Amino acid sequence: MKLLENKVVLVTGATRGIGLGIAQACANAGANIAFTYANSAAKAEAVQKDLEETYGVKVRGYQSNAASYEETEKLVSDVLAEFGTIDVLINNAGITRDNLLMRMSEEQWDEVMNVNLKSVFNLTKACLKTFLKNRAGSIINMTSVVGVNGNAGQSNYAASKAGIIGFTKSIAKEIGSRNIRCNAIAPGFIQTEMTDVLDPETVKGWVEGIPLKRGGTPEDVANACLFLASDMSSYITGQTLNVCGGMLT
Repeated sequence: MKLLENKVVLVTGATRGIGLGIAQACANAGANIAFTYANSAAKAEAVQKDLEETYGVKVRGYQSNAASYEETEKLVSDVLAEFGTIDVLINNAGITRDNLLMRMSEEQWDEVMNVNLKSVFNLTKACLKTFLKNRAGSIINMTSVVGVNGNAGQSNYAASKAGIIGFTKSIAKEIGSRNIRCNAIAPGFIQTEMTDVLDPETVKGWVEGIPLKRGGTPEDVANACLFLASDMSSYITGQTLNVCGGMLT
């Protein structure tokens, strides 16, 4: 039996990069996948078709703004109507609007907070009734090493990701007695299409500072998600797993 056989996994922001890697790993482990996307319906349709054909599981994509509580409630209602339940929630959606604080606009601050942090509140609260009814569930929140260490020019992003860690620990304490777990994953430098456009020398400098001497892959993060989503981690909650090649060591 596969690790997530017949489980229903809801992943936000899963049409590319880390989110896509997570959806692929969970589908390969036997899970049925509900995922969200922000804009490209054509891309979402392609992802849905590929996952279904490759892994033989049920997959549905939903366009939804994770920063909107109203849209999130509708999303969860639609997923429950289609799949019957939700077993695992993976809050992956996130954006950056980098700038030094003296140049950062209120809009840049608010946008990052709403998409990165408020979305975690929205999705977790919307899924909670189902988890409580089932007396089971695993919530995985994507934070970042920047949320642990901070980073110049990313005060909004770092604050949102640090907030996710505090939220994760608090929720783990609130719902642990109901057999519901809540953990966070803090990726380090993960090589995706977003990092492919960076200056090679800059990337080389970052990689040299990582003990494992390489950037991570979406699969590296997805494997950690798979562990925390499955019963293999049934006695782990309230924790932040750093997937960073030793960067934070």
